[in-house]
Amino acid sequence: MQQQKNFTWLLSALLVFLVVVPIAEDLGIFSGRIMRVLMFSWLLAFGVWSLRGFGKLFHIGMGLAIVGIALSILSAQLPDHSYVLASFVAAFGFLLLAVWCTGSQVLIGNEISANRVIGAVSLYLLLGVLWAVAYAVIEMLAPGSFTGFSKALSQGWSSEWLYFSFVTMTTLGYGDLSPLSASARTFAYMQAIFGQFYIAILVAGLVSAYIAERSRS
Repeated sequence: MQQQKNFTWLLSALLVFLVVVPIAEDLGIFSGRIMRVLMFSWLLAFGVWSLRGFGKLFHIGMGLAIVGIALSILSAQLPDHSYVLASFVAAFGFLLLAVWCTGSQVLIGNEISANRVIGAVSLYLLLGVLWAVAYAVIEMLAPGSFTGFSKALSQGWSSEWLYFSFVTMTTLGYGDLSPLSASARTFAYMQAIFGQFYIAILVAGLVSAYIAERSRS
């Protein structure tokens, strides 16, 4: 029951991060820097709550979340891009930890439950956000790695990173945003390959678990 509550919190935080916040950004409710702080603070704060019950990993995740939120606030107050980059690194580390914890519950086991389905959806969304942060870091370290973005990428983050990440992972390939550098293209095609294998492996695992559960009953 605890894990089900954990995954519900995580999925809720991800949905707000992916849907509500970009719409608020599009409406211009907050400035770009304030929006970035709100986005990552929300995701880290509610995301770390989903890791409770994982022992030491929970404390590591809490540390990464606190550091990430503090660095996000500093990056909004100070023009130094090193704070932005450091906040992305902290967020990337937290997302990796969340992916590990969620994957250990979703990809291992033979039972079918609503909790496992929610966890599977959360894991897929986490991976999309993880790649989006990676793309933002690549652009900060090597400006000009991407083309087609409608906004300046000097602040290191835009909701367009999320759009590009999920368009790549689902292999939609609209072509409006494109990677240019070798590193950006490598991350892009690796995400496309991983996205397809994830769906195939997940469906196979759920079907196998369902058959095993029917056999036991």
